[in-house]
Amino acid sequence: MTFIGKSSLPARLRATLHATITLSVLSLAACGGGGGNSGPQISRSSSSAVASSSSSSSALTWVEGAYAPAENFWSLCENPRTGIAPYNSQPYPDQQGSATQENFFLRSITNEFYLWYNEVEDVNPALYNTPTYFQLMKTTALTPTGTPKDQFHWIAPTDEYRERTESGVEAGYGAVWALLSAVPPREVVVSYVQPNSPAAQAGLSRGARVLEIDGVDFVNGDDIATLNAGLFPTDLNQSHTFKVQDLNSNNSRTIELNSTEITIAPAPTVKTLDTATGKVGYILFNTHIATAETALSNAIEQLRSDSVSDLVLDLRYNGGGYLAIANELAYMIAGSNAADKTFNTTEFNDKYPNVNPFTGESLQPEKFYTSTQGFSEDVGQALPTLNLNRVYVLTGPNTCSASEAIINGLIGIDVEVVQIGAATCGKPYGAYILDNCGSSYFTTQFKSANAKGYGEYSDGFFPGNTASSNTAELPGCIVPDDYDHLLGNVDEARLATALHYRDTGSCPSASTSKGHTDLQKAQAAGTGDGVIHQPPGLGDMILRR
Repeated sequence: MTFIGKSSLPARLRATLHATITLSVLSLAACGGGGGNSGPQISRSSSSAVASSSSSSSALTWVEGAYAPAENFWSLCENPRTGIAPYNSQPYPDQQGSATQENFFLRSITNEFYLWYNEVEDVNPALYNTPTYFQLMKTTALTPTGTPKDQFHWIAPTDEYRERTESGVEAGYGAVWALLSAVPPREVVVSYVQPNSPAAQAGLSRGARVLEIDGVDFVNGDDIATLNAGLFPTDLNQSHTFKVQDLNSNNSRTIELNSTEITIAPAPTVKTLDTATGKVGYILFNTHIATAETALSNAIEQLRSDSVSDLVLDLRYNGGGYLAIANELAYMIAGSNAADKTFNTTEFNDKYPNVNPFTGESLQPEKFYTSTQGFSEDVGQALPTLNLNRVYVLTGPNTCSASEAIINGLIGIDVEVVQIGAATCGKPYGAYILDNCGSSYFTTQFKSANAKGYGEYSDGFFPGNTASSNTAELPGCIVPDDYDHLLGNVDEARLATALHYRDTGSCPSASTSKGHTDLQKAQAAGTGDGVIHQPPGLGDMILRR
């Protein structure tokens, strides 16, 4: 890309940015649609707006429709940080300010950069605390199907967000829960386990169900606070006792889990499946964090060395992350089929028809990356390729943002994507992460499209009719998630269906549902996937300059 001019965003504010493309948030708190890392709660309580009581608020005057530059309020903080930031080894830039000044900052960036800025009501920043005010800085409009247009608004502590997305480290047990039912009779199951984590050391694996937490009956118990505290520890060294029933066991057992720093494995399962019709590669890819660059390069090289003729890419729990990682993986799959072709384009609000307001660069199509971008490998290393013209993708409602970008980028260059599973979450939008006063803010700033200009999949991609006029409807089969088998097991329902479709070109059995569209059936199939907790930054499509 060519740098053609000075960005409209001041340099010291631009320095705080992490580009983040979002292509969709999961449901509830699971999709990065909220602050902190509390996870999808068993029950939730609402909180009312709290007015700022800062003594400096009286020096600020709100005039409806009049907006000062965000630079005027940047790093003026109610509770300024001191010391050195762990993510860049630089002193925190914070100065003493007020919550109202933090709110004026949010108001200004919303007016300037928010994709739907003209749909946001201008309200007095002095009347609300900052988290509440941020939630007001978005559109309340609905999509044609009646869902909120903007489901992607989130705030997170900057230090935690940077550590999670850059280093792949978060606090927890290493068990990724799927909440199948949040109300009695409740049900939560392990979807997968991070290697070498406390959960793995305790023998937990996919399919294990929680029966009790700290002596409280999980299924019907009334002590909601204890259940939430056990499932979603908020800090390190928190110990909780679980009674669990493992997959394929009629007995229960009791284990103790202690929260610690968990190293996230982006692609924990890579294998070559020998079938009667050739070798098929399988990759379980769970998150587009920085360390995924190395993990995916190694995975593709392993499968290339095994001479696989097809690939099953399991994205069912992948909520997204860095868009450049999606670009790299799409190229590694397509290889020569993607050479010198467009992976995606971006479009900001109508104030910036031709220029990226955050970088000052002209808006040009982004090509498929043929080499590493420097996330966890040295910049410029040639990427291994499979040179496939078809890929089988396993999906569910927790497949979001950057994961959907892989699908959209490939269909944009006529690589066939066969979709097996349920409808994805639908997130064709993006943003640059803005850091201020210890918080990282995701506020939708652009939309993304593929080489053919397509990006209108706000209801998600879904399997169905191969001859559909809806670009979001892909060839493939609607299949509910299968917690009765381990991921990568050829008998697991979605993988088994992908292998069957590969051999026959058809689904194992036709759907008999009447009176429902393919989209409705694909969305209904996804209810069995459960809500997977995706901390902020893992449920988005993130750019990095």
